[in-house]
Amino acid sequence: MIRVRENYNLKAHNTFGMNAACKYFVESDQEKELLEFITDYELDPEEIIILGGGSNFLFTTDFSGVVFYPLMEGYTVLQEDEHEVSVQVGSGVVWDDFVAWAVEHEYYGIENLSLIPGHVGATPVQNIGAYGVEVKEVISGVQAIDLQAGEVVRFHADQCRFGYRDSIFKHEWKNRFIITYVIFRFSKQPHFNLNYGSIREEVERLGELSLANVRQAVIRIRNTKLPDVKVWPNAGSFFKNPMVLKEQADTLLERYPQLPLYPVDEERVKVAAGWLIEAAGWKGKGIGNAGVHDKQALVLINKGGANGVEVAHLANEIKKSVFLKFGIWLEPEVNII
Repeated sequence: MIRVRENYNLKAHNTFGMNAACKYFVESDQEKELLEFITDYELDPEEIIILGGGSNFLFTTDFSGVVFYPLMEGYTVLQEDEHEVSVQVGSGVVWDDFVAWAVEHEYYGIENLSLIPGHVGATPVQNIGAYGVEVKEVISGVQAIDLQAGEVVRFHADQCRFGYRDSIFKHEWKNRFIITYVIFRFSKQPHFNLNYGSIREEVERLGELSLANVRQAVIRIRNTKLPDVKVWPNAGSFFKNPMVLKEQADTLLERYPQLPLYPVDEERVKVAAGWLIEAAGWKGKGIGNAGVHDKQALVLINKGGANGVEVAHLANEIKKSVFLKFGIWLEPEVNII
């Protein structure tokens, strides 16, 4: 059943734990109900937020519009043979629960994305990624409600224009579609990506190479680096790893031989944002009640009682410091409202 609440506090729906209210909060697990709702009201795209687990939002103020909270659940196997399986998953499913389900069924492709917070519906918007894997590699389609046309539509992955932590849903299609289901295609044949970070070493410590051990290795690594959101409210990686031209990367490497670089193509190189922030002197530091985590400089935390303005101010000061030192302008991965 659809529920519409007025002047609703979003503190429980954002992992920074910010006290922010929205004018209307609309939640449902049925496409039909949401379609009926949007046909009854004229909605301004600038006054809409589609919220999942709230792990990628920083609220600096109340929101005067409508927040949609889709709660579609369940897993449906659409096609399967000895090599591949296609699965439709509800947008309201907790992402890490889905990763655990895929690993349990021996479906290969998202084990490196273990323990990433949020819901399934947000994954194609953000094109989440970690440890050498991006979710675009396993998404084959997206089903959504078109808020303008008032109908259910389905997109092929090619239409989503996936990029690094990016998609068309963050640009031309921003706030136009409520994603209700995501279709994934997994390999059923053993295939692992162990070349990023210390995954290989951690798997070797656990024993045999298996999906379960890769997932466990990623969980262990993340737990040693990232703060528990229940202890230190945060939104995970606050900034994207910036991409620079190879010539700039070579110049930086001459000055900073320890700078971690990851080739993207013949012209571009990805730079580790966490290293830049730490080298700029921000690791473990903060402003007011907003801080930089002392184990992972890419994570900004609410040390207790911080408001969104404080966190945004800290982020801006970090951006300025990194630019002055390295000539690189960091871009937030988090949506700042």
